[in-house]
Amino acid sequence: MSNSNIRLIIERNIPYVAGLLDDYAAVRYLAPEEITPKAVRDTDGMIIRTRTKCDAALLNKSDVKMIATATIGMDHIDLDYCRDHSIIAVNAPGCNAPAVAQYVFATILQVINRPLSTYTIGIVGVGHVGSIVERWARGLDMKVLRCDPPRQAAEGGDDWADLDSIAAEADIITFHTPLTHDTDYPTYHIAGEDFLNKLRRSPIIINSARGEIVDTAALVAARDAGKVGGLIIDCWEGEPEIDRELLRRADIATPHIAGYSAEGKIRASQVALDAITTFFMTPRVTVEAPLPPAAAKTVTIDGILGSYDPMPEVMALKAHPEDFEKIRNTYRLRHEAPEGSADYACS
Repeated sequence: MSNSNIRLIIERNIPYVAGLLDDYAAVRYLAPEEITPKAVRDTDGMIIRTRTKCDAALLNKSDVKMIATATIGMDHIDLDYCRDHSIIAVNAPGCNAPAVAQYVFATILQVINRPLSTYTIGIVGVGHVGSIVERWARGLDMKVLRCDPPRQAAEGGDDWADLDSIAAEADIITFHTPLTHDTDYPTYHIAGEDFLNKLRRSPIIINSARGEIVDTAALVAARDAGKVGGLIIDCWEGEPEIDRELLRRADIATPHIAGYSAEGKIRASQVALDAITTFFMTPRVTVEAPLPPAAAKTVTIDGILGSYDPMPEVMALKAHPEDFEKIRNTYRLRHEAPEGSADYACS
């Protein structure tokens, strides 16, 4: 029998969590659009994804005390509001980093026309995801430029590149930053007109971080002017109402599923469950799947190509952009790239 003194909402598209907390709380499983101010008014805690905007408009006059987001990012949560109203917010940093790195290389391999070892890759943001991209790129004999001003300031050293160097020297530029505004190193529209005008090698641009780190209009103009040679877009400004001009110009266009691996979802769901059970002091529950290992230390081109083909989602989104959410929510979770093995085949 559930403990009706604890009232929870769980976004119903989150995998691996259904039923696990029902013995300890009164749980409602709701679609994102059903998580409204009225729904959360008598709710103590929530497990959500990025589609639920947790701000004053949603949380005012609610009983919410704990928010666990089964995502790496927290830009959909007003952290200042939560702090001022004693609401604890917890995310799952790094949970899908191996999957995003897999996406980066799988999509690059769809659009390049020469060996990877001949490319220079610029990585903007060298955290959970960027560090894996860096390690795999070096293992594939690519030249790597690292740009991460917060890490550079904290760690020092001279093995860092600034954005101007990335713009001038990189053949591929991939972004892996959080979305920030009022910080020492804001990332909102970091790939804007100023940056794009400095591009010198007509690089491939990849955004699998957050839609708003890219200025959509400026990126479309840069592609039309030949300053950008290829576009790989998984994260979009204004999701799910994505820009049709950017969609038409993108070589690879996917509905924010770069991190959608089975292993990543297992990690994220377990983090969210642990946050809820710890906060409300209920027995710990675990997903009914083995906790996956860390990202592969090295990968091969065969292993990447065998583990993930992005083209079905590309074709679906290109044909029906209005189905962005449907394609995303019905995406069949893939498995992450395996440890380097040339004879790997997708099962």
